[in-house]
Amino acid sequence: MRDDPTAALRNVQLIARYGSFTRAARELDVTPSALSQSLRQLERQLGVRLLHRSTRRVGLTEAGREFLARIAPAMDVIDDAMENARQHGQRPAGTLRLTMANSLMLGRVIPDFMRAYPDITLDLRVETRLVDLIDEGLDAGIRLGERLQKDVVAIPLGGPNRSRVVGSPAYFKQHGTPMHPRELSAHNCARFRFRPDGPIHQWEFAQRGGSHAGRWFEVHVDGNLIVNDNALIVEAARRGTALAQLLEEYVADDLASGRLVSVLDTWLPPYDGWYLYYPSRFQVPPKLRVFIDFVRAKLNGSE
Repeated sequence: MRDDPTAALRNVQLIARYGSFTRAARELDVTPSALSQSLRQLERQLGVRLLHRSTRRVGLTEAGREFLARIAPAMDVIDDAMENARQHGQRPAGTLRLTMANSLMLGRVIPDFMRAYPDITLDLRVETRLVDLIDEGLDAGIRLGERLQKDVVAIPLGGPNRSRVVGSPAYFKQHGTPMHPRELSAHNCARFRFRPDGPIHQWEFAQRGGSHAGRWFEVHVDGNLIVNDNALIVEAARRGTALAQLLEEYVADDLASGRLVSVLDTWLPPYDGWYLYYPSRFQVPPKLRVFIDFVRAKLNGSE
């Protein structure tokens, strides 16, 4: 922090983002008192209070909100310039902060990347909710094409994807095999919720023929498991307690081994797959560029 001439500005941005001196200090690896002193010095220089501080909360003053709004674009430009200067003639380095919906997709790629680029620290957040990359200080995200944010640069990874409805052989032996998506109403289906306060995700299928061929439609399913963790859904399917609709990559090994069986395949054609995305107005730093190139090469089978 001492070596960065913009440290005081970054400090107030981080404190405001977290609403906490303690959390900001922990991320910066300094003491809360040192952070508080830095803020006081900045406020003395500006002659205005930027943050309201109390024993319960920390919040921006009106002047503080205006100040952060004005410096944000300049800080982005400074970050890009410093990153490029730092990386000029050197191996890519620094912390790369990413958000992704699940770790399975890159589980086999990440260790190889770490070996290839030991000077890059990966800070990965696995979460199903959609986040604002800029607001949360992230370099990039990985999401399905249908869930991308607006105004981003999107790079396809690994080609099209598809979903599968799966269950164990024991489940189908006991409860029968659905031949049409509407028949799922008679089955116990594990259901997914993206956010704790959000709606339950409905199972999706595509019409097979006629004038509406290829058009997607939703089917309401019921069951006694609602969760936001795909690992639990897979395990429920393996143990024969429920059917599950999951991305094919989640259950590929189970399908190959026969531990799970796929049904209704003709109602589930391929669709737009995973994308790595980042804010369109950002210059791509070297650490992100090498990550993009590495992951694309691995997932597209060129290595």
